[in-house]
Amino acid sequence: MQVILHTGVHCTDDDRLLKGLLRNAEAWRHEGVAIPGPSKYRTLLTEALNKLRGGIPEPGTRDLLLDAILQEDSGQISRLVLSNDNFFSVPKLMFQNGYIYHRAEERLTSFMQAFEGDEVQLFMGLRDPASFLPAAFAATPHKTFAGFMEGVNPMRFRWSDLIRRIKGAQPDLPVVLWCNEDTPFLWGQIIRELAGIKLNRKITGAFDLYSQIISREGMQRFRAFLKENPTITESQKRRVMMAFLDKYALDEAMEEELDLDGWDGPYVDMLTELYEDDLEVISAMEGVRLLTP
Repeated sequence: MQVILHTGVHCTDDDRLLKGLLRNAEAWRHEGVAIPGPSKYRTLLTEALNKLRGGIPEPGTRDLLLDAILQEDSGQISRLVLSNDNFFSVPKLMFQNGYIYHRAEERLTSFMQAFEGDEVQLFMGLRDPASFLPAAFAATPHKTFAGFMEGVNPMRFRWSDLIRRIKGAQPDLPVVLWCNEDTPFLWGQIIRELAGIKLNRKITGAFDLYSQIISREGMQRFRAFLKENPTITESQKRRVMMAFLDKYALDEAMEEELDLDGWDGPYVDMLTELYEDDLEVISAMEGVRLLTP
């Protein structure tokens, strides 16, 4: 079985990706693709992984988990898609021990041991630290940003460090990444990649995120263009999306409010520049795919 694990990160899609998958789940079920609802597995997996803590699971653990997660016989399923942005940590403990998701390696190891023999793949969206760190802080009960960061300097924060740790612990684990800033353009592809279906296949909700950042007139004109040009490629479609967005963008949907002491324009710009450099590092990593528009 292919087991697809989507682990957020926090403050990226806010479960909209799972909702998009569930909207299409019935259409894919007869093809052996299972998209269970989160209540079927999130608490269950968290408790199981906390109990294992990197140790060897008891015989039959996989079958017990699948029986609880799936409505149908697991023998009918070839691809299982699970999504949980709290898989590595809850937001308030994100920087516990002084670095991002300090239990990531342990939890992934436990998960892969529980599903030993299956083909596990990791999917994860990343986000510019200039907006990610304030948003993550706001999602916690921490009173101060310094308390939330636990000594981590935002200027030294790199997503590549997390990916390097993951690949160091699980070198054979395929990792698929994308940037949260690109998700309006990649949304349909991300959903299709998670489900393991052809990238040109029609799905429900392929433009859900795009429709939230473009005016109603712009969206109507974009859909009319697609109807008139049904054979354009995905890359051509994305260029058209960017062109329409240049003209019809909703400014209020594109802007992000940052309210942290000392985070002036140059500071934020530097964080973004470091993030873009970090993406170059990540894209060159073996066993890692970075999806781009």
